[in-house]
Amino acid sequence: MENEQNSQILKLLDRARGGDDDARNELFEKCRSYVHLVARAHVESWIRTKVDASDLVQQTMLEAHRGFENFRGQSEGEWLAWLKRILSHNAVDYIRHYKGTQKRQANLEVPMWKSGGNQSDEFFFEPGDPGESPSQIILRKEREIELADAIAQLDDDYQEIIMLRNLQRLSFNEVADRMNRSRPAVQMLWMRALKKLESILNRPD
Repeated sequence: MENEQNSQILKLLDRARGGDDDARNELFEKCRSYVHLVARAHVESWIRTKVDASDLVQQTMLEAHRGFENFRGQSEGEWLAWLKRILSHNAVDYIRHYKGTQKRQANLEVPMWKSGGNQSDEFFFEPGDPGESPSQIILRKEREIELADAIAQLDDDYQEIIMLRNLQRLSFNEVADRMNRSRPAVQMLWMRALKKLESILNRPD
């Protein structure tokens, strides 16, 4: 599945570079859920509240469309890293606007991905404590677009707890506080969310 997804993106990139507008539109549509997920995680980690990141996503996709000819990468990883760089620049302005004149504090920033040894950044989607999740093997694979699409299909509570626990790496006590629930309740919700995510990822096409 991962290689097939990667191949689809590369084929769309190649066709889009050749002037195929339909391929270009399809390429961006396939990446929309991914950009939305990263945007929401990126912003919420800074301002510590649930926000509507749709304006940030729209601006990022618009700029990526306009500057498509400037993308020089050859892999899916480079393509996603390029989108994330555009998103990161826009996020600073978005957060400044959201918080008004209040300056962004460095200690509120939580990295959404880990830097690797290659040109692309690795989507940070790491399970919690070892042995807690039945989905560890699936979640540590680099299946960024597929994961984002699957998360978008989850109920709001499932999306939020995966956002807080796996993307923002909050402790269960912090998650419980943010969601106004008890720690046992959020632990159970988290396990159910990962099981549901696993079932979506393993669903036959």
